[in-house]
Amino acid sequence: MNNGFLQSGHPFRSIHHLSKYFSIVQGLFPYVNRSDERGSSSCSNVTEKLLPLDGEFVLASGARFSAPDASSDPDCSAGAPALFLDPDRFSWHDPSVWRSGHAARGLFSVDAERVPCRHDDVVFPSDASFRVGLGLGARTVRVRSVWALGQTFTRDEDLAAFLASRAGRLRFHGPGALSVGSEACADPSGCICGNAEVQPWICEALLQPLGGHCPPAACHDALRPEGQCCDLCGAIVLLTHGPAFDLDRYRARLLDSFLALPQYQGLQMAVSKVPRTPQSREATGVEADTEIQVVLAETGTETGGAGRLARALLADVAEHGEALGVLSATARESGAPVGDGSAAAQGGPAPRAALAGGVVAALLLLLALLAGALLLRRAGRLRWRRRDEAAPAPAGAPLGFDNPVFDVAGSAEQPPAPQADARSTSRSYFVNPLFEAEA
Repeated sequence: MNNGFLQSGHPFRSIHHLSKYFSIVQGLFPYVNRSDERGSSSCSNVTEKLLPLDGEFVLASGARFSAPDASSDPDCSAGAPALFLDPDRFSWHDPSVWRSGHAARGLFSVDAERVPCRHDDVVFPSDASFRVGLGLGARTVRVRSVWALGQTFTRDEDLAAFLASRAGRLRFHGPGALSVGSEACADPSGCICGNAEVQPWICEALLQPLGGHCPPAACHDALRPEGQCCDLCGAIVLLTHGPAFDLDRYRARLLDSFLALPQYQGLQMAVSKVPRTPQSREATGVEADTEIQVVLAETGTETGGAGRLARALLADVAEHGEALGVLSATARESGAPVGDGSAAAQGGPAPRAALAGGVVAALLLLLALLAGALLLRRAGRLRWRRRDEAAPAPAGAPLGFDNPVFDVAGSAEQPPAPQADARSTSRSYFVNPLFEAEA
């Protein structure tokens, strides 16, 4: 969102376009006689049409509209009734109705950033009608500028006058407010989007066609990046940066030097500045309010590419971090695909808990056996001889007796303890099955 370019004579630091134009003509007037480029005409007859009290009828260049008698064209047959779609169904907070002006192959935006951010310029279509709701709550939508009906609004006074006019009321509705005048993002390291407060409304609008529920992720231990509504499979790399970091330059580096490689085809990447979480502060020990989030999403059938790319980015930071202005980097990746019978897929919480319970039970049983053996030995019912004890004394030597309590031979000398070889490097160890399962 930081690539500056020129459109319609206006400089834009970052720009959003409506991908689905809020065109009322497609719903209000589905039957329109018009000629195509070859001169042929498509015909539909309307026996009755109910027009709205307040609305627009927009025709493309060269199109025509007429209301002839239904029997005047024998080639047209009677059709079924057409229902008009609700014109208020489009919401400002619905990510599916926006298109970013800096979209590039391999790049995507997290859901909260698919809706215009506070530093963005918003452009509404000039060749179609639109109508958009500003939200259910009385919240203020803040952007840098709004371009609509051939006008660019950069001051709240001018925008308020437009919204109060008949044309403005027809295009913007709802209890929410629209405000302009935010400064462009002048920080080379990027700016926070500022949609965290309205993310619940963004997710609600996005998931409405799905019944308000996220689809299940196709992997174990799925990740949910900052600003995303649902879990995804892939990896997340978090970077802390210094004053020399440039977000545009780093994004271009990732696209050209990594994502363009054949082994990373099928991955989608999102790079943006996000607020830093307390967990991230504890992981790195660096005090900072923001960080750079790199999301690597796996969209194809093959898995594991996001994890490999995340490790490659960590190695790149270790080698070139100072030149890039990156201070530290951490990475997380999702688990094995759902349905995979590998050990990684089966190493979920339930098997690990069962394994831990088995280890604890075995240790308790071993302690109980040792305690029982000691009690029997103290009672004199159980005796044993150590391997390193002296052999029985020869004939004629003074006799002694074993004290079953203290286990001390009366007259036998104990051999010296064996000395450890200083050259030996062997050590006794054991493998913890809990950590072995995670390896």
